[in-house]
Amino acid sequence: NSGVGYATKLKVNDGGKSMESDVDEYRNAPTAFLANFMQSKSKAENEDAPIEDPLAGIDFSAPKSPKLKLETLAGVLDWELTEREWFVTGDVNPVYFSDDFQFQDPDVKVTGIEEYARGVRKLFDETSRAQIISSEVSDTVPNTITITWRLSGRVNIGPKGLPIKPYICYTDFTVDEDTGLITFQEDRFDIPGWDILLSALFPFLIGKVTSEPAPEVEPRVVNVPPELNENRPLEFWKKIKVF
Repeated sequence: NSGVGYATKLKVNDGGKSMESDVDEYRNAPTAFLANFMQSKSKAENEDAPIEDPLAGIDFSAPKSPKLKLETLAGVLDWELTEREWFVTGDVNPVYFSDDFQFQDPDVKVTGIEEYARGVRKLFDETSRAQIISSEVSDTVPNTITITWRLSGRVNIGPKGLPIKPYICYTDFTVDEDTGLITFQEDRFDIPGWDILLSALFPFLIGKVTSEPAPEVEPRVVNVPPELNENRPLEFWKKIKVF
């Protein structure tokens, strides 16, 4: 979801089982080509040996969040994403996502919140940031929350990775009207894919042929929305790790 590639498959150790992150569809030829050069997140001495699961702390079978007002959910996501930056870490909180969740951006399509999380985790390196600018209920598209954020860092493509020129992303979450769970996520970028790719491969073109990097994000203080305590017992929110 960076405009320069996504994950293919990642084998991890889960009690002897193999779990994989898979892409349903590459939406353009450059992305499909670059995916062949995706790095492994861990270099084991034995290449056939499973590596430790970097997302072992996430319970993907956790009970789902009860339905929240759309405005409350927007506030919760603002706080969660500011704390966890799961757009680049993969450290999602699956309680907000439907079992039928689907993700799409200009490069790929992915089905399942776990598959999405593992793909993100493999794609971005530890320096990457997803700095949240805003989380708002759309006033034009029904049942939609739009997150505006700044992406920066590196992607794990090629022997040394590729730098990401900072740019602005817009994530549209579609929320099911009945369950209040997120069923669909679509990411949009404020610059075209060719600009992202050229800036990554040829950084000396930045500001000449390609656009300037997105400006730094002003520091924000994001608090847990007070409606959470009013609507549900605190014990519930602790259980699903909101607090």
